[in-house]
Amino acid sequence: MLRVFCTWGWAAVVSDDQKQRGKVTVPKVIAAKGSGRRLAMVTAYDYAFATIINGAPIDIILVGDSGGMTTLGYSSTLPVTMDEMIMMAKAVARGAQLPLLVGDLPFMSYETSPVKAAENAGRMLKEAGMDAVKLEGGVAMVPAVEAIVRANIPVMGHIGLTPQSLARLGGFRVQGRDADAAESLVRDARALEAAGAFAIVIEAVPAEVGAMITDAVAVPTIGIGAGPRCDGQVLVLHDLLGLFDRFRPKFVKQYADLGGQARAALASFADEVRAGLFPAAQHCYSLPPGIAEQLEQRQDAADRRK
Repeated sequence: MLRVFCTWGWAAVVSDDQKQRGKVTVPKVIAAKGSGRRLAMVTAYDYAFATIINGAPIDIILVGDSGGMTTLGYSSTLPVTMDEMIMMAKAVARGAQLPLLVGDLPFMSYETSPVKAAENAGRMLKEAGMDAVKLEGGVAMVPAVEAIVRANIPVMGHIGLTPQSLARLGGFRVQGRDADAAESLVRDARALEAAGAFAIVIEAVPAEVGAMITDAVAVPTIGIGAGPRCDGQVLVLHDLLGLFDRFRPKFVKQYADLGGQARAALASFADEVRAGLFPAAQHCYSLPPGIAEQLEQRQDAADRRK
């Protein structure tokens, strides 16, 4: 059964099962490890899509810096600023209350100083209404993770293909394809866990490596191109819905073609406008009875005075 759930000025259609499960929290995410229930995570960057996701059985919303490409039109995630991330995260927080909300820390907002990392993570919670933050990197990012965790802010890690490191990695390349690289990723995951990360995203690694990392840590792993053995999966919303066509990674499954449907709808609108079919009577407002006649009489009188 579906019901409308309203509070704090927002409304969304949610299922009884979702209401029974309630708000997804960090402890609930951690408890999913080994439970047999895999976590579903998607990205979001605005209020409208956040309200839709809020009514779906999604565990985690990531306000990703990928919004710089899908929503702001950048060619990569590198130009995204903290202020832009906070703007997108605030919009998502207004629209979704049931999933766990995780805000990405953008490039150069945490790498140079643990203090800076903690301060920017704090902004994500205090200003943007997020429940947790995500940052990229393994062993090298341990001081930043520890500082953020000491500030009582939950941290999600991200290893494998890390888009903020594309210049060093040489582009969008699968990671962990040899034994040394695979073992390095396991060390990264264990270091993040020891530093206090509550979950770890693994991106673009062979499925066997994704499974090896998942078995090596006691916190949930969330894969994106890391095989089926991860404890959960994440996709960029615009990839999942067919709204981003600049490129499509191999790991993306497109579940809808909303981009194609939107283009068809816009073409129909333009055709009807040009043919004079829109707006029709049902889309127009009418004057109260007698007012049209009064206006016509006044116009006739004005014309006679000319």
